[in-house]
Amino acid sequence: MKKYFAAIVLTVLLVQMLTAKEERIRYNLKFGFVKGGEAELVISDTIFNNTKALHYYMAGRTTGLTDKLFGVNDIYETTVDAQTRLPLKSIRNIKEGKYRYYNETLYFHDADSIYSLKSGGREAPENLVDIISVFFYFINNHLMEDIEQGEEVTLPTFHADKIDDVTVQYLGETTVDTDLGKIDCYILSPTVRKGKLLNRSDGLKFFISKETKMPILLEFDMRVGALRAILQSYKIDGKEQVAK
Repeated sequence: MKKYFAAIVLTVLLVQMLTAKEERIRYNLKFGFVKGGEAELVISDTIFNNTKALHYYMAGRTTGLTDKLFGVNDIYETTVDAQTRLPLKSIRNIKEGKYRYYNETLYFHDADSIYSLKSGGREAPENLVDIISVFFYFINNHLMEDIEQGEEVTLPTFHADKIDDVTVQYLGETTVDTDLGKIDCYILSPTVRKGKLLNRSDGLKFFISKETKMPILLEFDMRVGALRAILQSYKIDGKEQVAK
């Protein structure tokens, strides 16, 4: 009987240890006052190669007239080490009009190397991040505490099967009015390649909640106009959150 009791207790403890905390944020994508699509960010606890990790899942798609013009349905996934916040694996699954792109990448930080399905193995700079983890790495490694308004931090970043330096400039603080109330935010502006949609390389702004460290508002200066991704809802383990 004691053996069965011990087994039950062990099972309960194991289930508690493996129960994943999940944060889910939904955004409305708007061109001016017109809704142009929807986006979702899900952050959940996980295990990767017997190591505690976090899984970032970001998906965005166009709707209505915007969908007819661009037909965007993009998915980005990144698994990062829970302690260092450095990426362990990333997936990029892109569908934009007739364009298709899929790639998976593994990161080996102990050997400063990566392996990409697209291009194979190669050397990589120390503390390489990817296009999704770069902002969480910036925030969670307390870089905000060592930077003043107008200053920049440059991080080696893997994106579109290439390694580039991404410079993140801290623009200060502001209050953003959302469906959940007014939220105090940091403003970060990353410099990336213009590509086909962005009007200029510094045409991105990320508004990060000072309290939750989550992106609340994203602004894109696109060739066809200004696109805003504004917080619609925020849930932790299925429970709706409200701004304090």
